[in-house]
Amino acid sequence: MTAANRADKFTKIHKILKKCCKPASPASGRSVIEYLLFACCLEDSHHDVAEEAFAALVHTFFDWNEVRVTSISELAEVMASLPDPRAAANRIKRVLHSVFEATFNFDLEEQKKKNLGPTIQWLEKLDGTTPFVVAYVVQAALDGHAIPIDAGTMGVLRVLDVVTEKDATVGVVPGLERAVPKSKGIEFGSLLHEFGADFSANPYSAAVREILLQMDPECGPRLPKRRAARVPKSEPAEKSAKERAAKPGEKTKPAKEPEKAAEKPVEKSASVKKQTATSHSQAEAPKKKPAATPEPAKRSAKDKSALKPSAAKKPSASEGLSKRKPR
Repeated sequence: MTAANRADKFTKIHKILKKCCKPASPASGRSVIEYLLFACCLEDSHHDVAEEAFAALVHTFFDWNEVRVTSISELAEVMASLPDPRAAANRIKRVLHSVFEATFNFDLEEQKKKNLGPTIQWLEKLDGTTPFVVAYVVQAALDGHAIPIDAGTMGVLRVLDVVTEKDATVGVVPGLERAVPKSKGIEFGSLLHEFGADFSANPYSAAVREILLQMDPECGPRLPKRRAARVPKSEPAEKSAKERAAKPGEKTKPAKEPEKAAEKPVEKSASVKKQTATSHSQAEAPKKKPAATPEPAKRSAKDKSALKPSAAKKPSASEGLSKRKPR
């Protein structure tokens, strides 16, 4: 895109934004460190919401050193009105640490007396600063010409085909300060930032899409599209206990197995019923008389003779004489 076409496009964008958005000028009377920390709140947020969060930060803590030693979670709770309070708290805490390590205080008014180039380089080296934060401090505190661009604003310019994908990744808009004069820089930057915050909050909004189409009627294919909802696959109504407890790496058994598993308890219960019925039938049956013991067979004559006492022996002659009665 040539410089002339880029300038014409920014002029058209500025004209349309003036009809639908309200500009917000930087608050006057703030110090450099206050502009720096306010920019940390303003990134990816509406101006009035950032003012509310910054005021809560000022009134909750005693000084900037107390903010520096406070945890990110506590800072995020104080600035809960921001879209991403934890990210803003992280930027503020890192910036305060970096400034304190560089100057051992939080007074940056000396930076106004230096040339703008070295001051911008010094700000970029601070831990926690972003291109948006540096550009806002240059515009609001150092009276330089810079237009702050955050993620939401870059998304708008990407849809309008003002920047390429490579430019959006780096976070730079080529020729922006040359296409927009310094006299209109604050107003244009504020309007574009507010619209970028709307785009970041809901890129699928019908109002946002309508404004983008007014700026560029051919931007329809580049508008964000909703992802199609994934339809979950239908699963069998009943699953066996083994399938439910199966690990992801294990192979699942065929679908017929749950029926077998369901039949097993029925077979078992039938066998149990059979055994129970058998035991009941045995208990109800009348008790049989014990079998009579077989009578001994008739003994033979030989055995009888063996059982008879043995015949008395005939007495001997001497015994007979002794036993005879005397006459």
